[in-house]
Amino acid sequence: MFSDISQSPLKNNLRRLFLLRNISIAMQCLTIGLVYWTIDIALPWTALIIVVVLLTALNFATCLRLYRNWPISNLEFFLQLLIDVFALSALLYFSGGSTNPFISLFLLPLTIAATVLPWRYTWVMATITISCYTLLLFDYIPLPHDHSKHLVEFNLHVSGMWLTFVLSTVIIAWFVVKMSISTRDRDKDLALAREQALRNEQIVALGTQAASAAHELGTPLSTMAIVSKELQQEYTHDEEFQNNIRILRDQVTHCKQTLTQLLAKAGQDRTEEGNGQPVDYFLQQLLDKWQLIRPSIKYTYHCSGKKPIPQIMNTQLLNQSLLNLLNNAADASSTRVDIKSNWVNEVLHLEIINDGAGLTAEATQRAGEAFFTSKIPGQGFGIGLFLANANIERFGGSVHLFNHPDGGACTQVKLPLIQS
Repeated sequence: MFSDISQSPLKNNLRRLFLLRNISIAMQCLTIGLVYWTIDIALPWTALIIVVVLLTALNFATCLRLYRNWPISNLEFFLQLLIDVFALSALLYFSGGSTNPFISLFLLPLTIAATVLPWRYTWVMATITISCYTLLLFDYIPLPHDHSKHLVEFNLHVSGMWLTFVLSTVIIAWFVVKMSISTRDRDKDLALAREQALRNEQIVALGTQAASAAHELGTPLSTMAIVSKELQQEYTHDEEFQNNIRILRDQVTHCKQTLTQLLAKAGQDRTEEGNGQPVDYFLQQLLDKWQLIRPSIKYTYHCSGKKPIPQIMNTQLLNQSLLNLLNNAADASSTRVDIKSNWVNEVLHLEIINDGAGLTAEATQRAGEAFFTSKIPGQGFGIGLFLANANIERFGGSVHLFNHPDGGACTQVKLPLIQS
């Protein structure tokens, strides 16, 4: 009946609550009918029927609500449970209050709340149900039975029922909430593990393709180096041409070095391929290398931190990851890139701020996914930020992208430093 609207866990739970309430209404009607026709007992039948009719109307409204595509919040589900609590309290009020054997049904909405909702809602529900039960100890329409001969024993029995209910409520609220939290934590860990496994598979696939591409690019790069050298020797009289050829040869040399390092260091461990360097020297070397790759980019760099200057593990993967982030900022900037670094408590804080148009809503949501790019076709493959984020997380760091308050986008990087 509702298979097309089960869009979220809370919506599924509300659907189950709707079906459970239908069963409850049917059982209430059956009980009222049996008592009315088979037992000679005087009860406020009109009031009882009105409560059941109102509950049926509210449940019909819940049915209509389920057909809406609006998201269901924890508060809305909690209010739905309160409907059942107050309906049960009204029925019990007109039929003996705490002396009614159906008083233990207060545990049902509490158990549902403890299973589905956060712990705060559970303890509020526990407080409400205990309060309703306690009020029904003193204020209710009694059943027409004569307990005068056993008044003390009967009062002790009712008090014992109340105490049992309070203890059951506290135990359920505490134990089921703990179980629910453990289940949610387990599900979260499983989701993270699945995401990590998927990302590792993507990285392995990209690494295999990169190794293949490195072999294939070696020959054309060597050809470009030879041709550029011949052109530089032939047009010695043209100074502007010489400068352009020099930039081209530097770029080709950098590409060849990158491919050589990629093939030479493939499969090596992090400890084998890295060495400690002062963090300020590491960043300056990184920016010099970036300036060689992107000579047209204008940037400002501000560095601060306490002395003695800590060290950072300098590896090819970390260098390439930070270069990817710098290149992304350069691609998005219009005139300049501002870079700020600061180290405190053995953590490097690096901010890369561009003055571009900023991040779109989709880019903010999906930044870091494999093969997602906001660049026009042909200018990006959507793997630079993905690999940078994966590698930096492997080093115990993190990457955070957001729109800067002064305009543009900011890439915030945190990296652990070597403990002295």
